[in-house]
Amino acid sequence: MTRLPPETDPVAILQQLVRIDSVNPDLVPGAAGEVRIAAWCADWLSAQGFDVTVLEQTPGRPSVVGVKRGTGAGRSLMLNAHLDTVGVTTYAGDPFSGARRDGRVFGRGAVDTKSGVAAILVAAARAAAEELAGDVIVTLVADEEFGSIGTEEVLRSFHADAALVIEPSSLELTTAHRGFAWFELELTGLAAHGSQPELGVDAIWHAGLALRALDGLRQQLNAEPAHASLGHGAVRVSQISGGEDAATVAARCVLTVERRMLPGQSPERVEAELRALFTELTVEEPQFQFALTRLVARAAFEAEPDWPIVRALGASVVRLLGRAAATRSEPFWTDAGLILEAGIPCVVFGADGEGLHADTEWADAQSVRALADILAGTITEFCGLTAG
Repeated sequence: MTRLPPETDPVAILQQLVRIDSVNPDLVPGAAGEVRIAAWCADWLSAQGFDVTVLEQTPGRPSVVGVKRGTGAGRSLMLNAHLDTVGVTTYAGDPFSGARRDGRVFGRGAVDTKSGVAAILVAAARAAAEELAGDVIVTLVADEEFGSIGTEEVLRSFHADAALVIEPSSLELTTAHRGFAWFELELTGLAAHGSQPELGVDAIWHAGLALRALDGLRQQLNAEPAHASLGHGAVRVSQISGGEDAATVAARCVLTVERRMLPGQSPERVEAELRALFTELTVEEPQFQFALTRLVARAAFEAEPDWPIVRALGASVVRLLGRAAATRSEPFWTDAGLILEAGIPCVVFGADGEGLHADTEWADAQSVRALADILAGTITEFCGLTAG
């Protein structure tokens, strides 16, 4: 195995990581995926004395786990960041340059979230160089940008007393985000010649009924009490297709329905809600025939302010930045939802930057260094030091 130099600057590591193409192949067919970047990180962790496991249940989609055992007298902490990025088709300039200008590192994944990977590597190595009482578990995962198969695979084999999920947050604590669920609604009608529509059953017409019902649900969600920081849940149709040609009554129409959920709203609950909504339409229109299939569903996330990991991270922010940690919520989903669902208290935290999924992306170099320092302090605080 190649031994990498003991790089201690997270910004220099970030630049090297950005230069490795790790576009998610589920988003861009034929893209590089995580193989090269996972190998780089596995080598780096091994060189720092971590016990490294590469998980790859899905061929070509590896996740890396590096463990540094403590003495057994403290709490274990998982640090999680994703290796994959979104595509680069419209990126302005070289998406893999890793160039540094005006205190910023540029390139695809610079802030989302190779900055997090770099900071985790440096922070975990710094903290593990001390006599920690608890275990440090570094999890660098595949596929967060699409299906989260990496974190799912990690959680089948590894557990911890708490976790830090590193995603861009401008050095603020993200303590809540929405969940989401995608459904396919298939409407079945009966084909007929367009000159005699009464002989058929128009699935596209029935799609209009479904859209009207979903708009009623949207209004209902907006009328409910809002979450303190996330506002209201949401429902919308993101895709629709149906019909064969201009002269035929549509025998089939398919809608993709997206439901954004608040904490406490489970995927099972929102599926039952939708199923009841469309079942009501069969009473209004007896020929309305539907099949509802859940495609992907992820629960929302919300941290409790008195969790030890939230307090430890907040204390580390105060020590390093000289101010209390600000908190925020996000409308989008992260792997924190899966980690919390696995029974591991967690909080989301990350560097400053701009251009997530955009044509130009950059991470603020100073914030990346601050992130590494804050994470190292949090690891020491949470896992504890062995009494000398």
